[in-house]
Amino acid sequence: MAEDEIENFLRQSIPKIAVIGAGGSGSNTITHLTEMKIGVETIAANTDAQHLLKTKANRKIILGKKKTKGLGAGSNPSIGEAAAQEAENEIREIVSGFDLVFLTAGMGGGTGTGSLPVIAKTVKETGALCVAIVTTPFHAEGKKRMENALTGISKLEDKVDTLIIVPNERLLDYVPDLPLTAAFKIADSVLSNAVKGISELIIKPGLVNLDFADVRTVLEKGGNAMIGIGEISNDETKDRAVRAAEKALESPLLDLDFSNVSRALVNITGGQDLTLGEAQSAVSLIASRINSDAHLIWGATIDESFEKGEVKVLAVLTGTTQIETPKKQEKEEKEELELDFI
Repeated sequence: MAEDEIENFLRQSIPKIAVIGAGGSGSNTITHLTEMKIGVETIAANTDAQHLLKTKANRKIILGKKKTKGLGAGSNPSIGEAAAQEAENEIREIVSGFDLVFLTAGMGGGTGTGSLPVIAKTVKETGALCVAIVTTPFHAEGKKRMENALTGISKLEDKVDTLIIVPNERLLDYVPDLPLTAAFKIADSVLSNAVKGISELIIKPGLVNLDFADVRTVLEKGGNAMIGIGEISNDETKDRAVRAAEKALESPLLDLDFSNVSRALVNITGGQDLTLGEAQSAVSLIASRINSDAHLIWGATIDESFEKGEVKVLAVLTGTTQIETPKKQEKEEKEELELDFI
């Protein structure tokens, strides 16, 4: 076989990856990912036609043209669900042929919360690996929005292979003094970097590459997962990658017992100065902290935009995560109100 034939074969065999952002928050993430140009198909789906018009994406889907007439779901998940059902055939046509489809949304509103389980079901019917990365609301957004989010998550869980949950409230541990609008941008950045980190393990040449079969092994039927991100900058010491890995494991976003981790997907990203030894040391640290029987796969990528001394570690850990139900949350809130007066 000639070299050009081999190159053509390799191009055709690269896994096709798409990201669907549903609702306002999901569409904002899609705009961010489109601007990042990471080599995945970006698809925005929304009931709000005005917002969709401003969204940057490779493809756009108006959900519920008849149901909402492009005016949004009014924070009602039932309307978001019906709108997605109306667009099911269009969604199926657009996602057919992709190997891996990410879904992203901010849970709690109408469109993202209601439509994502419908979109997930449609994606799975095409045979694609389906990974959802969603946020739960800040406490300041109110009790009703949190109840919507938790109900939506319970509907989504059994319709995706892996569900990665990012609790927005925990982001405030990173940036406690930021105003809420700025905190939303941080949440959007976390979602975007999660998609980027996993995608680049598959499609971007690096120090250690993974093939799609490796990633599928960890994420297929992976259940609930959480994500930790650790970053080190302006540091040229040999243990910088290890310290980035420690920061990833100490991330406020990781709310799980490491002894229960069943699978782990780790990506170490650095500039041209990142060495294989540094990456291996970072992975060894993570392996020593989680269940010794956990299936861990990892890769290391070079990002030319990284400055010298900059390292980022992304860890996706699947295992037993505590997802509160609305009833459980309501019970805890009542218990907090039972005060003894002297």
